[in-house]
Amino acid sequence: MIFIVLPAYNEQDGIQPLLERIDLTLKESHSDYKIFLVDDGSTDATRQKVESLQTKIPVEIISHEKNKGLGESIKTGLFHAVKAAADHDVIVTMDADNTHVPGLISRLNRNIWEGCGLVIASRYVRDARVIGVPMSRRFLGYGASFLFRLFFPIPGVRDYTCGYRAYQSALLKRAFDVYGDEFVSEPGFSCQIDILLKLALFHPVINEVPIILKYDARKGASKMQVVKTVGDTLKLFARRLTKQSRRLSL
Repeated sequence: MIFIVLPAYNEQDGIQPLLERIDLTLKESHSDYKIFLVDDGSTDATRQKVESLQTKIPVEIISHEKNKGLGESIKTGLFHAVKAAADHDVIVTMDADNTHVPGLISRLNRNIWEGCGLVIASRYVRDARVIGVPMSRRFLGYGASFLFRLFFPIPGVRDYTCGYRAYQSALLKRAFDVYGDEFVSEPGFSCQIDILLKLALFHPVINEVPIILKYDARKGASKMQVVKTVGDTLKLFARRLTKQSRRLSL
């Protein structure tokens, strides 16, 4: 079984075609699946668009009354998915803005079944393509990945920030057991780095597969505030570096 976590905030223009493509992709591969869509306080017709598809697509809506940000949406979605999943199931996280191509889900799922605990759709491996991404976001993604690879290297990982991932359910269950609510503790886009660093402590097998990131296919404005995200990422880096220095000094 594949469980898909979709954080969504004001995605009325693109959410219906995305859900339909996910459904088509997974039906073609004969995969059982369920979507947990976290409506993060949307003020447009996102919820109504999703509700109109519930009779033909297995999607459950989990609502935040107010917008809480990506970190809280990921936490809510993963918590529900982990509760529903068996240890051998696969949990996928992806963006709801049409930049992540659903056709990659089957490849991510196959890698988990081949023995990986975590698989990342990476922009920094051979055959990856990045289309229409603004230079500021390219710099942020590459800069963060370079910085964390240098100081916190994880075998098999080059892309620390992409949120299009597949997790072995048992790995996430273990993380929630150990960290509790603090497993996802970063408020914004830096939560993806924090999750990765925490999971790396369990020494899972991690693989990356090339992504075709179609930023020009997104619907609506970007939810990322670049300056805030840079600040959050640097704060996370500083905290991690301080913690590492303290361990080394003991």
